[in-house]
This record gives sequence, structure tokens and C-alpha cells, in this order.
Amino acid sequence: MNVFHYGTDQLTIGKIIAIANGSLKAVLDEPALKKINASQRHVQQIVADNRTVYGINTGFGILSNKSISPEDTRTLQHKILQSHSVGVGDPIPAEIAKLMMISKVHSLAQGYSGVQPETLQRICWHIENDILPVVPEKGSVGASGDLAPLAHLFLPLIGLGECYYKGVRTNTAIILKKENKNPIQLGPKEGLALINGTQFILSYAVKGIQRMHNCLEAADIIGAMSLEALTGTKAPFDERLHALRPFQGNILVANRLRELLHDSAIMQSHVDCGRVQDPYSLRCMPQVHGASRNAWLHLKDLTETELNSVTDNPILLGANDTISGGNFHGQPLALPLDYACFAAAEIGNISDRRCYLLLEGNWGLPLLLMKDVGLNSGFMIPQYTTAALVTENKTLCFPASADSIPTSLGQEDHVSMGSISGRKLNQVLDNLEYILAIELMTACQAIEFRRPLKSSAILEFAHDYVRQFVGFASEDRIFAKDINDIKAILSNFSFVSKVNSFAQTTGANLQDTTERFQIL
Repeated sequence: MNVFHYGTDQLTIGKIIAIANGSLKAVLDEPALKKINASQRHVQQIVADNRTVYGINTGFGILSNKSISPEDTRTLQHKILQSHSVGVGDPIPAEIAKLMMISKVHSLAQGYSGVQPETLQRICWHIENDILPVVPEKGSVGASGDLAPLAHLFLPLIGLGECYYKGVRTNTAIILKKENKNPIQLGPKEGLALINGTQFILSYAVKGIQRMHNCLEAADIIGAMSLEALTGTKAPFDERLHALRPFQGNILVANRLRELLHDSAIMQSHVDCGRVQDPYSLRCMPQVHGASRNAWLHLKDLTETELNSVTDNPILLGANDTISGGNFHGQPLALPLDYACFAAAEIGNISDRRCYLLLEGNWGLPLLLMKDVGLNSGFMIPQYTTAALVTENKTLCFPASADSIPTSLGQEDHVSMGSISGRKLNQVLDNLEYILAIELMTACQAIEFRRPLKSSAILEFAHDYVRQFVGFASEDRIFAKDINDIKAILSNFSFVSKVNSFAQTTGANLQDTTERFQIL
């Protein structure tokens, strides 16, 4: 197994996901520990010299003008975790909590925050043993760090709060007793270093990038299947056309569609049909899917910058060189998260349009994709669900980053609300997975009315894979089960993974050769 070195190596989306799922080992090695120890000595020197430095021997936020005595500097750090643990709502997914811990260790291990090695080693113990803190989802305004969620995340270090322990939500004090561990005694500045940072926003961005990439890959495959079922043309995906408007995402999607449709007997059967143009939801897939790809790429690039950044405050460059700044402010991620939210919603919007086209009874398909409608409603009602989900996504597209409410009695007078942006993106993706599942179910039904003609080898494989879970519908049944079964193979990434793996065996090139649009 390869090894990732906290504080030294460059973290990527793929690497942090691999650390979280256990396929990549992450360690605090000697070079990192050397930097961590040096930074801790800077803090100790500041306390010993009784020099006033924010958060080390002062209060926090609006209380930064309140001096703290040397003997109370440790107590101050204990209290900040307690006072800032004000989160509300449902717990975040355990995977998000784990991503938060991994990204926080990497940030602190760079040696600018003054934490003890023992503190980071305890966080690593939590990560490696899947003893993950219970963190409420709401309460961060995305500036001064993700204060509330990070405070909850690190309460277990001082023996407070709750964790998931062997799959059960358990009081931390009970866990530490069972594991023969004592609470950490935080040193000066450590509590502040733990809660200052963007790791809540960042972890939702990481998960959103992974999920959105899967949806974008699926949307191309499913859209190609819908195009085949509707006997559309692949002419709008011509490489020469997209060279005249060379947006990277557009070019990638057009190439994928050409590869997905290669050697299709269905496509060949209607080359001289006389139909001049397809509706936009078919012929503009490169432009629409491609624009969402570009938004995804923008978010990915900025997120990987943030993954390797120090977002603490103050920053310790030396015992006599500290900077109190704003690296904790979430605006650099809040804006692209909102942009990605719109981009994900648009994939659902165009998918719903294709669902509608498949039901109209045009171009040789039966009305509502059943031969005996009237007694049967056919596939009419699943499209109601896509319409509802598309509209719900539109309501989630108001940009959280467009708002700011002053906090800390005006000291923190502009905040990013990026924590809400990250959560909203993942809510939109929840709905998008259902929308794509309904289009995939509908396209698989429609494509069977083209038999005995076959689509391309890749799309036939995709169709057959879906049929392992959901069969052809000759009459009405409870389609909710079918939708959930197909949604499951989308959300667990198996549909895209299986289709991409099969495509490789055919010699098709579905991936971006520059690797920019891949998760590595």
C-alpha cells in the first residue's frame, strides 16, 4: 500500500477519499513532527515572554482585547471547544466527519499552528479506528472557521461529546475508558487551532466533487441511451463542430457521446430519415453537460488548493513572527460551491426534458412507453417525480454565498455562508441521482421498442446491467421500487464503474486524456 505523509505530500480529491476508505495509509512522519514541534515551541515562547498574541493569551472574537493570564492559557483552550459547540440539526454523515479530521490533520501538520504532536496523533487514532465524532449539520456561517462543527468534531479529544463506536452512537467518556485512553490536555492556542479552518465546507466540497463527477459520467451514458431510444442523430457531436467553440467540458462530452454511440445499429437504421434537428435536450448535451463539467472542474481545482492550505488564525511563522489574518474565511469555496450547485441542478433539468420526450409517443415509440395505455398509466407518473425534484433543486439554487449576517458583535462582520453552500450542493445531488435513475429506467424501457435493432456495445452493456435489477414493464407496477433500485446502482458508483470498465475492453476512450476531468 502506498503511504501519504501528512503535512508534506500534496493532498488530492482522490487521495483524501482513499485515506477515508482505508485504501491509502496516511502517517505523521519525522519531517512533519519536526515542523509540528518547532511550531509548538513558538507558542511556548510567546507564553513565557508574556507577549500578547490573539487566541494564545487573549479572548476570542470581540473579546480579543481581554488578556488571559499565563496560568489560564490552557483552560482557555478547553473552554473554547465547549462554548463553540452550539451546532443543531441532524448529525452529518460519518464519512464527512472523517474527511474533516483528515483535512484538519494535514493542515495542522504543516507546522504553522502550534499544536502538540500528541493532539494530532490522537486525531489520527480516531481516523484509523473509525471512532468518528457526532457533529450536528447546522451552525456554521463559514468564516472564523467552521467554528461550531469543528468544536463538536474535537470535543472527544477532551473527553466530551459523542462518537460512533463500533457502529453505535456512544458517549466519548465511555469509549476512552474502554480503549484505556485519557483525554488530551490541550496546550495554549490548540483549541483555537482546532476550530479555526474550513474543514466542514471543504469536506462537503470533496464529497460533492466525487458525487457530481459520478452524476456527470452517468448523465452522458443515460443521455446517449435516451438519444438512441428517440432515434436521434450523433451529428451534433462532430469533433469539427466543437473545435470551433473549444470549451474543455463540451469537447469531452462530445467525444464521450461519439464513443458511446459508436457502431450502433439503431443509429445506422435512420441515417436517411429526413429529420432535420433533434430537440435541444438531445443535440445540446455537449453544451449543457459540458458547461456543468466546466463548473465541476473549477470547484475541483479550488478545492485541491484548499486541501493543501493552512486555514488557521493566527499563523505562527516564528516565536516573534505571528500574523492574525483571515485564512479561515470560506469565500474561496463558497462561490464555486454555489456555482456547482447550479451546474448539478441543470443536469437534472435537461434529464427531465429527455424523460418527457420519451413519453410523447413520437418517432415510433408507444405513448407513455406501454402498448396498452388507458388501463395502464405507463411511465407517465415517474416524470411527475422528476418534475418535482427539478423544481426542488431550483429552490435550492439560491446562492448562500450571496448573503452575509454579522456575528461576534460586528467583529466578524462579513461571513461566507459556505457551509450552507456545501450542504446544498449535496442536497441537489441527492435529487439528481433520483432524476437520473428515472431517466435511466425510462430509457431502458424505450430502447426495447427498437428491437431487434441493437445499440452500441457499450450502451447494450449498460442496458443489460440495469436489467439485472429492474425488468421491462409490460403493465403498471409500483415504480418506486424500480426507481430506488436503479438509484442505488447510481449512488454507489457501480453503474458508471461497470460501464467505464466495459468500455475499456472495447477500446473506447471515454476519459479525459489530460486527466483534468478525472479524480486522482
